Amino acid sequence: MKRPGRPLLAAVAALILLALGAGIAFVLTDALGIRTEDADIPTEASSVAQVEAAVPPPVFEVVASPPSARVDAALDELQGAVADAATTSGTATLAVEAGDGDPADETYSLEGDPGALRVVAASETGAVRGVYDLAQAVRDGRSTAEHLGEQVESRLGFRMADLGAVGVAVDEEAWAAGDDYSHNSKAFEDVILPDAPYIDEAALAVAREDFDAYVDHLLAEGYTAIAVPGLLEYITFSDVGDGTEVYGPDDEHVARALAMREAFGPMWQSARDAGLQVFLRTDMLVVTTPLEEYLTERFGGLDTENPEFWEVYAAGLDELYREMPAIDGVLIRIGEAGQVYDLPDWDYRSALAVTTVDAVRAMLSTLLDQAERADREVIFRTWTVGVGAVGDLHTNADSYRTVFEGIDSDRLIVSTKYTLGDFYSHLPFNDTLEVGDQRRIIEFQSRREFENFGAWPNDLGDLYAQALDRLLAANPNIEGIWTWTQDGGPWRAGPLSLELKAGLWQLAELNTELAVRLARDPSLDPASVTVDWARRWFSDDPATVQAIAEAMSQSREAITDGLYIGPFAEHRVYAIGLEPPPMMWIFEWDIPTGDSAALDVIYAIARDDLDEAIAGGHRALDAVDAMQAVIADTDPDSWKDAALRDAFGESLAYEHSTLAMLAGYREMVLRKAQWHDTRDPQVYGQWQAARDAFVESSAAHERDYAGDPYHPAYNLEAARLGLERGERDQAMGWAAGATLVLTLLWIAYGIAARSRRIGAWPGARLARAMWVAGTRPWRAAEATASLGRVERVLLVAVPAIALVLSRCILTWFAAPAHLVATLGAWLVFGAVVLLLARWIGGREAVAQVAASVGGAVMLRVALLSFALAPTGPGGYWFGFWTDPVARSAYSTVAFALFAWVIVAAAWALAQAVGARRATGVVLSACGLALALVAGLVAVIGLEQALTAWNDQMALLPWGLSRILGITVYLDIPADAAWSATLVGAIVAVVGVALWAPPRRRREDRFGGGASVA
Repeated sequence: MKRPGRPLLAAVAALILLALGAGIAFVLTDALGIRTEDADIPTEASSVAQVEAAVPPPVFEVVASPPSARVDAALDELQGAVADAATTSGTATLAVEAGDGDPADETYSLEGDPGALRVVAASETGAVRGVYDLAQAVRDGRSTAEHLGEQVESRLGFRMADLGAVGVAVDEEAWAAGDDYSHNSKAFEDVILPDAPYIDEAALAVAREDFDAYVDHLLAEGYTAIAVPGLLEYITFSDVGDGTEVYGPDDEHVARALAMREAFGPMWQSARDAGLQVFLRTDMLVVTTPLEEYLTERFGGLDTENPEFWEVYAAGLDELYREMPAIDGVLIRIGEAGQVYDLPDWDYRSALAVTTVDAVRAMLSTLLDQAERADREVIFRTWTVGVGAVGDLHTNADSYRTVFEGIDSDRLIVSTKYTLGDFYSHLPFNDTLEVGDQRRIIEFQSRREFENFGAWPNDLGDLYAQALDRLLAANPNIEGIWTWTQDGGPWRAGPLSLELKAGLWQLAELNTELAVRLARDPSLDPASVTVDWARRWFSDDPATVQAIAEAMSQSREAITDGLYIGPFAEHRVYAIGLEPPPMMWIFEWDIPTGDSAALDVIYAIARDDLDEAIAGGHRALDAVDAMQAVIADTDPDSWKDAALRDAFGESLAYEHSTLAMLAGYREMVLRKAQWHDTRDPQVYGQWQAARDAFVESSAAHERDYAGDPYHPAYNLEAARLGLERGERDQAMGWAAGATLVLTLLWIAYGIAARSRRIGAWPGARLARAMWVAGTRPWRAAEATASLGRVERVLLVAVPAIALVLSRCILTWFAAPAHLVATLGAWLVFGAVVLLLARWIGGREAVAQVAASVGGAVMLRVALLSFALAPTGPGGYWFGFWTDPVARSAYSTVAFALFAWVIVAAAWALAQAVGARRATGVVLSACGLALALVAGLVAVIGLEQALTAWNDQMALLPWGLSRILGITVYLDIPADAAWSATLVGAIVAVVGVALWAPPRRRREDRFGGGASVA
């Protein structure tokens, strides 16, 4: 049978390589998974309630009350409210009556008449609630008799808050730096010492006063529970084995836990006695070094799917509840963990290790059994950030059902954010709150982390009211709320605003009040709560209160238009197996992102409404202008404190500066993407104008606010990285076009050199050799036979120059990390192939391989230059992110040409040394290139290397590594670089085994075939 000809084999090889390239393109498109769908976004309709004159309270004389510390505390709050009132009107008596009913029942009746009020309740809890409501009416300027003759009930009885700013130091210097993206509050940092005696008693006393004041504040507002951080810090694991299996008898973790119990136990007990349930809030998995070592030794690792694994934590909880009876349960989060949440040099850390359905169910089953034995509760948060099999638990009702099916313990409370995602605007309500039979609570956030941490007016009343109306109607198992009064996001990377302590914290306090009041009575008009809030904190003057209420009614327009690009934010977007947030152009929390992935996708989704997308920024500024005007028109003397009026005005000025800068940035990045899309010179001119506007407004923003802890300038480093590369795109496009022309001319020269006349021109033999050997490597020997020494050197130099130039253009001449990785790999591959070719096949083999590799590289350079030429690297990546057809076509051909370089090298060398040895040489070169580059990355650190690469290429959000971690967010194994190094080494060894000459027979080593006995 006649063997197929080499051209036919080459055609088959090309088809195989193209098929492989198409497969990779398919996998790439599937992995990116970029798609959108419409979202059911609630329509907000802010309103302004009619403002009436404040009602002066009477001076109360308490004529009867039960002997109760809780009732006494409520009465103290009432008397304090009256004392703080601007004026009083007459006197009134107050009697408080409490029965021995259900301690959880906070229902009460207000009886008597305005001059002689009686709070009548079936329990102490109800009586306390009635007195606090009177105090609240006084502070809000409402009549203390407004509920006279009514029975007052609370719709949701469980109303929990976080720890607020208790124990957090007002450190202006730390906030001014603006570079601490840790999510750890560092509460009690000055109380807890690293070494014995572990507790600073003086600092503890100050913190205790801080805590007691906050507890009083929560109770007055209507909260019934508090979540405080910590868990392992209080546990010695004395119930595990003989009590010394986790911590040895002299382990400092034991001494520290005992000290922590002694210091903080009385604080938690005092809150419990005052009427707040106390829950310890922790990530799972949470470990210490000895605990992790114990678990690893006993279970072979962090085997979170094993119920026995969780028995260790259950034993710790048995101990905790026995030693600290004030604790009502634990609040568990599995969806976020890692260094950003931990304290440096503190051996209590979190790990993202509960990522499968089986792990969650094993954890809950075991801990709920323990809770039932101990008469405690487990609050489990559904919050997840896309990592692992339960990564969509928070937003996918089917995932919710899968995890919780059959788990029906009455000790379980499931906690879920009210939004279908994180605490952003432009998100649907979370429909997972509408399913399941478990007890549920809804999470709200007052100091909105993604909306500048509450430093601007941001009235969420209508949104909260809509959420409660819908969710309570859909699910009768919802029994409470959890309000994040202070927590969420990096504490020190935004404005300094600490509840009850520093900054204009009253702005966020509005949402804290809205959440609890609407939880108690969802029928309330949220606009009336805003009026109460304005009167309580800022002014008794009706005109001023009206002005503040009007300003707050426009606050949402400024936020939702100024911080979001509407035509994009109105869609649910999916990418890389995750659901990016609607504010993708500002990466959490103050970083206008300069990366092409986010900005190009935003443009692609919004391009049909581009004018609207740009106009949103200007509407936001109009809203802020209106707010500034209405506040400026108020009488300074009508404010309770002139400093508060100044602070309100400063907040709006800061908002205007920031949104002006963002409006310019928004138009700049959208116009740039539009230019990549349309290649319209007029659009390029619009981009230049928008760029100039952004440069001017950003300079003003930084001049006015850089270093201001209360109004910090946004972090514009990522934006500038993107801008610097964008400014080079046109020049890089021209350079790529020139490179393409030169490359094509060189290839054409090689094709034309077939004729005898052109073949005699300078360089023609070199061009011909590269063309022939690069496309038909089996003819490499004849193509290079007549080349001289200089031409043989140029066989390497010409494609090397073209390769380096094309890669430099791809990286805007601004990404050395990318060049080190890619060009380093090419250098190792080429050097190994040529050196081994010289050693095994001789000088002629070197020329043949060099010509084949060089010719194939020129084809690859031509393709890349073709893709870069229209609008530079920015256009290249625009197509990659937004055009699946172009991406797939390019990826298919690009991979085929890349692989052809390797095939061509092996094929050419095979003519001189045989197929087996040629294959071995190429495998050795590929393996060594992979091992060396991956090894370098592994030594540097995968996260650090990816961060440096991404900072220079501006492809993914700049803040990703600094806040979440690229490897964590993209679920890249931490040891991936080492694994790649090992694979490369194995491939190289296999290659060596194939090309290395066989050993001589033993008898040859002893000479002439002599036998050895």
